[in-house]
Amino acid sequence: MQRLSIVVPVLNEEEAIGIFLQRIVQVIRKIEDLDYEIIFVDDGSSDDTSRIVHKAHAENPAICLVRLSRNFGKEAALTAGLEAASGDAVVPMDVDLQDPPELVAEFVRLWRDGYDVVYGQRIDRASDTGAKSGSAGLFYSLFNRLSSLRIEPNVGDFRLMSRPALEATLQLRERNRFMKGIFAWVGFRSIGVPYSRPARAAGTTKFNYWKLWNFALDGLTSFSTVPLRVWTYVGSVVAVISLLYTVMIVLQTLLFGRDVPGYASLMAVVLMLGAVQLISLGIIGEYLGRLYIESKQRPIYLVREQVGIHGQVQAPHSLPAISAAVKAGE
Repeated sequence: MQRLSIVVPVLNEEEAIGIFLQRIVQVIRKIEDLDYEIIFVDDGSSDDTSRIVHKAHAENPAICLVRLSRNFGKEAALTAGLEAASGDAVVPMDVDLQDPPELVAEFVRLWRDGYDVVYGQRIDRASDTGAKSGSAGLFYSLFNRLSSLRIEPNVGDFRLMSRPALEATLQLRERNRFMKGIFAWVGFRSIGVPYSRPARAAGTTKFNYWKLWNFALDGLTSFSTVPLRVWTYVGSVVAVISLLYTVMIVLQTLLFGRDVPGYASLMAVVLMLGAVQLISLGIIGEYLGRLYIESKQRPIYLVREQVGIHGQVQAPHSLPAISAAVKAGE
């Protein structure tokens, strides 16, 4: 019998877990010859998220928990869940039901037909605000223009990956993780399943526009060096303009004489070049900062507690002493 792992990163989602489990379990149990596990990754919740998952595990041993030592971010939590998965295929998805559980059955069918990756593609984002859907479209367009790697527009983490595709994905160990890019970089035989994105079933989103901006910045700098390369061209253009302007001034001085230049034009040139230099230094700093973080080789996440896990979260990323203390306290 084949085994499917559902990976669900959560942060303060006590209101949504029960609704999600009711829907997803009902869907999976209708799929023939399929065993399953549902792995919740608690990314440092401050509410009763972990307690609710504990209770659900007591009622259904297929429901598992990986509890991180603090909030590491969704990309790290998703990585922890993927590493803990023991299934022949794995489906990462959100707990808020904006990733419809009913699509999992279609994912499994296509996987059994021979596809290694089956991804959900949002064709209707009416549940999102105009600003969010517009900025998302702009990001996908910009990313695909700047990067040699193409990611499908309106495709998130909601997808099915076969075991070979999952193992390949887990080989990418960078600390600044942009999972959409990582999934696309790995490749494998893929197919999309279109769907309309519904509104959240419960709770509130944990992403604000500032976090989304930083997330987009991580994506661009992780899979493209164009922002660095562009300043070579900017510098070349400015150098050519400066050379031409210098030649013009020399010729005017030799032929006609020239008065002392005005203060306004001088300040305009100084401020323009200063702004260009600061912007270029900022972009270089973004890449240097990421090199600095990568050079430390810190673990992507730390695990405080595991409940019902059949797979193996990598040993360097766990805290056995803390887990033992938590279990002893229970």
